[in-house]
Amino acid sequence: MWTEEYLDELLTTPSAALTEDMAKVEGDIIILGAGGKMGPTLAALAVNACKKAGVNKRIIAVSRFGDPFAVALLKKIGVEIISMDMMEPGVLAQLPDVPNVIYMAGRKFGTDGQEHLTWAMNTWLPSLVAERFRNSRIVVFSSGNVYPMMHIRDGGADETVAPGPIGEYGMSTLGRERMFEYASVTYGTPVCMYRLNYAVDLRYGVLNDIAQNILAGNPVPIYSPVVNCIWQGDANEVALRCLHICESPASFLNVTGPETVSVKWAAIELGKHLGIEPIIEEQDNVRETALLNNAAKMCKLFGYPTVSLSQMIEWQALWLKAGGRLLNKPTHFEERKGKF
Repeated sequence: MWTEEYLDELLTTPSAALTEDMAKVEGDIIILGAGGKMGPTLAALAVNACKKAGVNKRIIAVSRFGDPFAVALLKKIGVEIISMDMMEPGVLAQLPDVPNVIYMAGRKFGTDGQEHLTWAMNTWLPSLVAERFRNSRIVVFSSGNVYPMMHIRDGGADETVAPGPIGEYGMSTLGRERMFEYASVTYGTPVCMYRLNYAVDLRYGVLNDIAQNILAGNPVPIYSPVVNCIWQGDANEVALRCLHICESPASFLNVTGPETVSVKWAAIELGKHLGIEPIIEEQDNVRETALLNNAAKMCKLFGYPTVSLSQMIEWQALWLKAGGRLLNKPTHFEERKGKF
């Protein structure tokens, strides 16, 4: 049952709500930075939603595409692929004019020691893209890392909380937002800032990170005692539906699950499914803050996620027990000093 094809089917089958919204989107869609962890299934989901809605749209995916599995999925589903390094001088001018843009390009891991590359990818490139697609509607993938740490009992940062990023990755991600904000104010570009915390795909994610410690017999760290997460299929649906809430000046949306998830509880639940009692790395002084987003606005606009937290935990264990492929890209959700 738990094959790569089955997982991709789960992640790329559109809901009735997405199908209806995609039918109302005017024009084609280009996804910039589509070769990462979420991009391939987002592009495939867009194609499937258009087919289900009976509308004909070009779905164009742009990236360097280093993952052959991602390329195979996109070709199979009928996504148009443009392979390029968007950092190369002048290449953005080669891209077609498209009225709808999903911007997913960014750099996080490897920042520590190569901060200049992260700032170039996260701030300089967005300024070029914002200028190139100034006449388009743009959904900008961002991160909950733009927020300060929140008290674990305060429900997480909502969209009214002022940014307070910790570390160069978080600061450069805020810089990305500011570049697109500039375009939105200056050119009237409709923009939505999509602040994600954290997507679960089974091949990677916070639940995978916790489960890997359990399987290896390592203590599960509780540096940050709580976390947010959302099924990647739901997160991708929200990204596409955000094309309808782009505004000038830019709108902002937190994207995550509605729960404040106890890391200790998640480890215990995963252990039950894996048949292994987890080792919990208890802390002498329990930290009372964590990186947390409040998803109330998202749930009001688009409804609650279709895949529950308990379902994600069960699926994660089943995927690992079946020997499912892993991306080996830990989230480092427990990082508190902003060093990636």
